[in-house]
Amino acid sequence: MMENPLREGLRLERTPEPCTMVIFGASGDLTKRKLVPALYSLAQQNLLPGGFSIVGSGRTTMSSEDFRARMGEAVNEFLEVGAVDNSVWENCAAGMFYIPTDVKDQESFKSLSELLTQIDQQRGTSGNRLFYFSTPPSLYAPLTQLLGSVGLNRSTGWTRVIIEKPFGHDLESMRALNKEVLEVFTEDQVYRIDHYLGKETVQNILVLRFANGIFEPLWNRRYIEHVQITAAETLGVEARGGYYDQIGVLRDMIQNHLFQIFTLVAMEPPASLEANAVRDEKTKVMRAIRPIAREQVDQFAVRGQYAKGAVNGQSVEGYREEKNVRPDSSTETYAAVKLLVDNWRWADVPFYLRSAKRLPKRVTEVAVQFRSAPHLLFKGSEPLQPNSLTLRIQPDAGITLRFGAKLPGQAVKVRTVNMDFRYVTSFGKKSPDAYERLLLDAMLGDSTLFARGDMVELSWRLLMPVLDAWQKPAKDFPNYESGSWGPKESGEFMHREGRRWRRL
Repeated sequence: MMENPLREGLRLERTPEPCTMVIFGASGDLTKRKLVPALYSLAQQNLLPGGFSIVGSGRTTMSSEDFRARMGEAVNEFLEVGAVDNSVWENCAAGMFYIPTDVKDQESFKSLSELLTQIDQQRGTSGNRLFYFSTPPSLYAPLTQLLGSVGLNRSTGWTRVIIEKPFGHDLESMRALNKEVLEVFTEDQVYRIDHYLGKETVQNILVLRFANGIFEPLWNRRYIEHVQITAAETLGVEARGGYYDQIGVLRDMIQNHLFQIFTLVAMEPPASLEANAVRDEKTKVMRAIRPIAREQVDQFAVRGQYAKGAVNGQSVEGYREEKNVRPDSSTETYAAVKLLVDNWRWADVPFYLRSAKRLPKRVTEVAVQFRSAPHLLFKGSEPLQPNSLTLRIQPDAGITLRFGAKLPGQAVKVRTVNMDFRYVTSFGKKSPDAYERLLLDAMLGDSTLFARGDMVELSWRLLMPVLDAWQKPAKDFPNYESGSWGPKESGEFMHREGRRWRRL
């Protein structure tokens, strides 16, 4: 085991031990758009160890020279113009290799094992290996079993595996996949990645809560009326129609990304910032969520699907007209869920999670709405909006506090105003890409920002009644126009409880 990278409650910047990262599915989109550009950026910041090596692998046949050339093109395409230093890239490329593998061919994995041994000897990587599954989910279990069959689940150094979402399609498949993975790797070797947790503004939720004495005393049912967590997109399904039609937004966004954000907002203070201390508290608050009964799904969840419309002045097709989408599909592209947390801190405070495609704006945020003042003294003032604290995750990362202030003049009139903090303005630099932080943490053995198996299982268990109820075809789909804020049923969902969705 490596020493704890957290000292005196702070994560210190460190360089990992020399290691090799193996990317399965290396010819895919994620590798060229995110993984290799993130690794290059880490190298440019001198955060990668000497001898660090990358092995690309997959069914595509190519040489190591071809792989280096493809990744060089990707780095230049997906990083900012002028951001690539040729000398840094040449150093990275010298440690890049490619080997074809096929889950139907065990011999190809024996060849991979031999290559890794050669890299250990030639580049001093000491048997430290990080395997990244950037493949279709159907290959996660076969890949795991093959790695185990040739002994690549253990080595003279450390061995870890990063698994992309979705981790299962439902509760039953999640449990089956988890069982197969844990037959080969131990839980502390498995890093279930959720790139949202790598975003600086998501990590800042913990800092905002636990480093500021003005907020944590108010962070409870006595002062907070409700919380809204939103991930809105202007895009449709693009080229992912066939995949998305089997998934839907509840699985694609809420079961993982928004649940992870929810736990950071609702968890109790951890005893330390050590990985399991943080993840224990996240799991505890998940266990405290009130289960949704099958017959009560309509009281706790609402769904929708986009029709034709206009987004940013451009006409767009409806979901059912998208390529590879069934013409009678009932897959939801809009979902909203209400969570009630049955504990002392949050009793009777609803958390509303919503995500959708083809909305007017791309926004991801957490909005904490406080209770209104018990008595309004300023009778002549305009109706005041409740105080709120909004954490904007993307695109304009920052924090906004909304409160009442007196208008200039002799009369006492109050108006709602905003106080803004913006990351770029305050710190003068762009936040690093989420994958930079997460890949570095995996190399360091810090699993704080990765999902633990018990939490993933809880999220599926909580949503299964909704997923089961939504298997029944929707009679009124599509039910919202592209470029609108969603179906009218969603507004009614909030209005019946005397609330409304925030205007983003």
